[in-house]
Amino acid sequence: MARMAYVNGRFVCQSEAHVSVEDRGFQLSDGAYEVWAVFDGKLVDAEGHFQRLERSLNALGIADPMSQAALTLVLKETVRRNRVRDGTVYLQITRGAAPRDHAFPSPARRPTVVATARSGDLEAARVRAEQGVKVITTPDIRWGRCDIKSVALLPNVLAKQAAKAQGAYEAWLVDEEGMITEGAASNAWIVGQDGALHTRELAANILRGVTRSSLAALARQDGLRVIERPFSVGEAKAAREAFLTGAGSLIVPIVQIDDAVIGDGRPGPVANRLRTLYIQHGRKTAI
Repeated sequence: MARMAYVNGRFVCQSEAHVSVEDRGFQLSDGAYEVWAVFDGKLVDAEGHFQRLERSLNALGIADPMSQAALTLVLKETVRRNRVRDGTVYLQITRGAAPRDHAFPSPARRPTVVATARSGDLEAARVRAEQGVKVITTPDIRWGRCDIKSVALLPNVLAKQAAKAQGAYEAWLVDEEGMITEGAASNAWIVGQDGALHTRELAANILRGVTRSSLAALARQDGLRVIERPFSVGEAKAAREAFLTGAGSLIVPIVQIDDAVIGDGRPGPVANRLRTLYIQHGRKTAI
């Protein structure tokens, strides 16, 4: 079955989909995006993603292309037309097409809206969760507003490629003080020697992860302490457990950081339980 994409009001075969060569997303990375996990054909953590999208568009000065209700219908129809039961749906909104110039076009152009969906590899996800993954650390060279989910992802691409070249699943980014900010495409967590969960506090230098937020709430409900603060590379390598979170990967245990084995080299009980809790919660609350 051919994959379908929504592009500016129409559903078309993805192989035939196109936007203008002068689209500012293509030429200037002038746009924002969101990714929803899909469980049983439904959107997971839907409201959190819509809120973050609104925040990103407002920060960039891009007008809402349609109401949230209309956008929800677009996303659900994209999922349905691609017959996705479990996977992801991707949305990108740019400032639109205009003659190339760094300043915003005047008058404002109609935003470009693109949505695609794809099924996830459930078997690969199961194996990752059972075996755990390796991450590497690398300097964080991104811009200062990582809280905006912008399509300007070149530093993330380079970090992810460095991880792939070293046989790792993800790269954890390290600031000038030697503290981990987050992953190239995920949020970073450890279970410290105190038994508490530690993850970076929300600020302009990390993405406000929706999965991160939901998991923190679930962890607290389950009686775990969640401490939002910076932690160092050394502290991460000495942790009882480590894991990452994101809409595309959910919760993935980490068993190695650079050359350091985490814990006993196997996914730990906290990460495993949280993964189970999150999937149960996601299936129950998806829309």
